[in-house]
Amino acid sequence: MILAKTTSSSIDLQTDRRFELPCRDIIAVSVKKALLWHSVEIRTRSHVEKLPCLGEEAAQRLSTDLHRFINRYLLELIGSDQEALRQVDAMLEQLIEGKRQYLAQADLGRAIASVSGPVAAALAHPLFDPDGITSRMEETLPRSLSFLTDPGRRHRYNDEFVAAELIRYGPFFDDLDGRSLSGQQREACIRLEDSNLLVASAGSGKSATMVGKVAYVLDKQLYRPDEILVLAFNRTAAEELRERIARQLGVEPDDLACKVTTFHALGRGIIEEVEGKPPQLANWVDHPAGEARMIEAITEGLLSSDQDFARTWIDLLVLYPKADIPASVFDSEADYDRYISARRRGANATIGTLGGTFVNSLQEQTIANWLWLHSIDFEYERQITVEEEDGNVRHVHPDFYYPASNTIHEHFAIDADGSSPFTNYVDHADNKMAAYRRAELDVFTTTSAQANDGSLLLHLAAELAQRETPVRQRSHKDVLKAVEPVVIKHFHKLIGVCIKHIRAGHLTLDMLLERANALHDKKRARTFAQAIWKITSAYSKKLEDDARIDFDAMIANATRLVEEAQYKSLYSLILVDEFQDISDPRANLIKAFRHQKPFSKVFAVGDDWQSIYRFAGSDISIFTQFEANFGASWQGRLELTYRCNQVIADAAANFIQKNPAQLKKAVRSTRPAVARSIRAIPLIGEKGKPDFDEACLRLLKRLDQFLGGIANHWRSDGSHKLKVMVLWRYNMLDPFAGGLPRFEHIEVSGLSFHRAKGLEADYTILLDVSEGEYGVPSRIEDDELLNLVMPQPETYSYAEERRLFYVALTRASRGVFLLMNGRQPSRYISELAEIAGADFRLETIDGEALAACPICHVGRLVEKTSRQGSRFIGCTQYPDCDHTAPVSIRRQ
Repeated sequence: MILAKTTSSSIDLQTDRRFELPCRDIIAVSVKKALLWHSVEIRTRSHVEKLPCLGEEAAQRLSTDLHRFINRYLLELIGSDQEALRQVDAMLEQLIEGKRQYLAQADLGRAIASVSGPVAAALAHPLFDPDGITSRMEETLPRSLSFLTDPGRRHRYNDEFVAAELIRYGPFFDDLDGRSLSGQQREACIRLEDSNLLVASAGSGKSATMVGKVAYVLDKQLYRPDEILVLAFNRTAAEELRERIARQLGVEPDDLACKVTTFHALGRGIIEEVEGKPPQLANWVDHPAGEARMIEAITEGLLSSDQDFARTWIDLLVLYPKADIPASVFDSEADYDRYISARRRGANATIGTLGGTFVNSLQEQTIANWLWLHSIDFEYERQITVEEEDGNVRHVHPDFYYPASNTIHEHFAIDADGSSPFTNYVDHADNKMAAYRRAELDVFTTTSAQANDGSLLLHLAAELAQRETPVRQRSHKDVLKAVEPVVIKHFHKLIGVCIKHIRAGHLTLDMLLERANALHDKKRARTFAQAIWKITSAYSKKLEDDARIDFDAMIANATRLVEEAQYKSLYSLILVDEFQDISDPRANLIKAFRHQKPFSKVFAVGDDWQSIYRFAGSDISIFTQFEANFGASWQGRLELTYRCNQVIADAAANFIQKNPAQLKKAVRSTRPAVARSIRAIPLIGEKGKPDFDEACLRLLKRLDQFLGGIANHWRSDGSHKLKVMVLWRYNMLDPFAGGLPRFEHIEVSGLSFHRAKGLEADYTILLDVSEGEYGVPSRIEDDELLNLVMPQPETYSYAEERRLFYVALTRASRGVFLLMNGRQPSRYISELAEIAGADFRLETIDGEALAACPICHVGRLVEKTSRQGSRFIGCTQYPDCDHTAPVSIRRQ
């Protein structure tokens, strides 16, 4: 791709074709990162040109060259007519005089554009950059144009305007949407830059701010009602916003002239208006579980019709349920142990296999599961006697022993260069092999190097075939019966995310396979890439055969109609709720509206701390990198929460901000601190499996009895019952299958963490806040396979799981109870205990305080006996926590 011959007023680009673009028609030039490459996107007033397959440096250089060339042309126009500049000056002076309104670049541009001629058009051009104005040229410009050339002057003007407007509109904001808005809410209503991001906190009144924004701009007559578009992500949220805005404006919801709708309804309406008929949506998209069922049906169809896919899918479920990630990637050895382990055996983390054996590494799990899949009998770590060089006898435990051929199989953690991450490991392996040779035992080895290059199982199969080991592949039915349903569900969820990104980004199988080489577990990634490509192809074919589209395609089609100006936008102000849930296709639709209608503005509201819908296609980087996506912006904060008391607010804020990628906020509460309002309850059940259903019911009874005893304190506000919300990470923990229990003083509800978002209660009870594959954080959700399709993947461990726990934690105003497996408490409880200090309490289910370990905070201090028979105080979380103290410490 090259910049071919250009004139002073147009750009001639040559790729696989040649096209000329007039500079005045180009309204935006941006660099976009795709999966493997970057592209330069050139938006004109009628269409979008995309220049793909560029390296990052080449894309940035081309973008810079285009900006520079366009600006040179615009500056030539501006300097060509002094009389036109004087007319522009007069128009700007009228706008500035009296400080009647907030002035964004778009407001200046609109005023300038009302003056006819090329000079005004150049000054109002979206790509005009005043930094290119020379000092000599600046001397000839009228005074008012310093608003364009000196950003500081415009910012000072706007700060003064906001201060004055806060006073002028004080009574207006004192009673808006049934409340008096906070200072930050009021400023957010008044500020109106071209792009605006309001970063909210949980329970901080963001919906009230959106209602206030609409009411304010209409009262100021800055926009007509039909120029305002309010977008929500679901029908319930849109209906609530419509009703609240209508109530504030004193009209019936059906008579509201502002457009308040969902992205889906908007996309459907755009297509219907242009094409004269609504889009034909696939019949599964409107059902909550429709997509999951369709993916399941496609997978089952491919299993029965495509032998290659069947092998790939079974390999995924059996051999690669989890990525084999090196221990060095994790922050600590404990984190790595948590990642790999299914249980503890002494001080060692162990991993379960489909045959019921527990092994020590993910590579050994792959081997054991392959042997199970092929019905090969083996013993794990069978004791064998060997003779040392000095004649001494010792007992060794080879990894695998095959009785059919009396063969030993050692799997060594040795890399391609012959080294090992473990101290003295190579020498130990050499000594072991020498002992086997002296004993003339039949032995073969596999290594981590083979696992890394994908040849491990091929080598294993060849060695066993050489020994004529009988092999019988298990049936698909037997395999699917043995694999835990949550593993299959996990892959289905991953597939749902990947389909969206593959279709939206026009990704190819070669792109996926190349990206797979950048992941830690390359073999697993390549296997998944092959499977997801066939599933996506079948999904697309299903839509094509049925002549239907899904929601993402509908949004993409609507975006294209806006970009090509087949749909004429009415909207000059676009408000977006829950912006943390934005996806790339939806962001592109907003940008298309912005670019089609000059001087339009975006006001986005959301909380990046509550971004929990990655599985639905959301991309948090669009929020956290707002300016990179939407240009220079004003960013405000809503840091006053009306929900959580200050203890919960502080603890939750410090907890979520451990991820440095989350935007910073200092959360304050309207509710005073409630001492010890975060309580953790360790439960010990039979075989390490506590009965959370029974414990939940006991805690609810205790809470009902306690609140009944202090009813005179909380009934003063007219409440007859306090709300208690029971929350869980996975629906299999739902304790209310037989119906919700009834109590005298509390009203109980139960929901998953995800479904609780946006809701609130007086108290919450969080079930099974424990470590585990399906615990908190859920180890299966933070899967590196998502990096196959996401251009900007998150790098912080369990980033979305942390946000999800934050959502669950911030539903309560008065107190939070965390029920946990006493043998495997979640790492998050330890973090909260350290953060909350004295306001965190470890107690029994009946409310009796427990002596918490001062080091890990989640273990209990109990008396123990050493091997020598002496008594001491130790932590119940040993070996994770080895804190000890003299017995006298506890007795004091």
